Amino acid sequence: MPCAAMPVHRPEPPCNPQRRRLLLRIGALTGGAGMLASTACAAPPAATRRTACDDFDALWAGFVATFVQPDGRVLDPDTEARISTSEGQAYGLFFALVADDRPRFDALLHWTRQNLCGGDMTARLPAWQWGRQRDGRWGVLDANAASDADLWLAWTLIEAARLWNTPALATEGRALLARIRTEEVVEVPGLGTMLLPGPQGFISADRRQWRFNPSYTPLHLLRGLASADPGGPWTVLAEQSVRTLPAVAPNGLAPDWATWTVQHSAPLRGHWIADTQHGDTGSYDAIRCYLWAGVAPADDPLRPALLQGLSGIQRHTRTATLPERFATRAAAGADPATVARGTAPPGFIAALQPYLAALGDCPGARLLAERLATVCAHPTTRLRYYDHALALFSAGWLQQRWRCDRHGRLQRAPSSSAPRCPTP
Repeated sequence: MPCAAMPVHRPEPPCNPQRRRLLLRIGALTGGAGMLASTACAAPPAATRRTACDDFDALWAGFVATFVQPDGRVLDPDTEARISTSEGQAYGLFFALVADDRPRFDALLHWTRQNLCGGDMTARLPAWQWGRQRDGRWGVLDANAASDADLWLAWTLIEAARLWNTPALATEGRALLARIRTEEVVEVPGLGTMLLPGPQGFISADRRQWRFNPSYTPLHLLRGLASADPGGPWTVLAEQSVRTLPAVAPNGLAPDWATWTVQHSAPLRGHWIADTQHGDTGSYDAIRCYLWAGVAPADDPLRPALLQGLSGIQRHTRTATLPERFATRAAAGADPATVARGTAPPGFIAALQPYLAALGDCPGARLLAERLATVCAHPTTRLRYYDHALALFSAGWLQQRWRCDRHGRLQRAPSSSAPRCPTP
């Protein structure tokens, strides 16, 4: 069962000057030092106390200060071309909706519309990458779309329209959804209805190999889109994402990418293999599979199979160092050093907390929370864009700032009451 919620309405402890200095230092990780300084004395009691790495409000303030430009562009400053992506814009819009930050939402949407969609989100799918071109000018670097960002954009617009009573946003979201259906949803021989990672570049010339990204189909998004578009393929895609999991992740470890190979015979059949470009590695894309499974609606009938299908990650959360990369198709008995490699960044630790909490693994969730606090307190730690985004998703869910019901409708809460595992 899920971890029990912690009580939240308790008397606040007196401010500790040492803790105040520590929070100021941690706040520098996310650009939110000023805000943390003003709220350090109002920290919740020890059982529910938060740091800059697991508090949604602190993380959102830091995300805005560090990555969101005044014009609404989400910038990844650690890339040579100082890129922005449709993913970053979509995530930013979702966080702004959860935070009830309408001015920031409007700025993010305007920038996305003008720069990734040519001024009209109903006319084309957003380009996935924008930044500094080789000649020094700024603009689209890759006009292909990314279907996960497209789903997040469409769903967030539709939910924002409902929560803010702004029908125009729903009109835009539904138009985008129609384009996703036309350009990114396909019928795959021997497999059925699937979501391509983007309109171009994921089907071989002979149409025998089809590449997919398992992290592109969050269950709560597909439920929400099915509610908004009952005649669409969204329920089927949700079922496919879980039905294919045993073959895509045979060891319970999600790969970044996977390839479906078609055997041209009668009848048409196929099978899953390690991805033709990235092999069986599970890392920066795959980490979202566990996050999306953890935040899936608690009463969704597909949730138990989804959690179980990814359970291979659980034992790795108990190792001395959480790995950065996995060989997801390693044979039984393989050398552990070849199965798990590297040291995971802070965002991975954050992303796995909802998953362990959903499994009812309270000791594991507590261990990750302690690790995250330790990592974030280290003076050399700096949250990069992706770490920050993963931590925002996780912290917001753990603090009950956002949830989705079984119909994929967003539920927001202004408080930070958290369903934490009980402390010993």
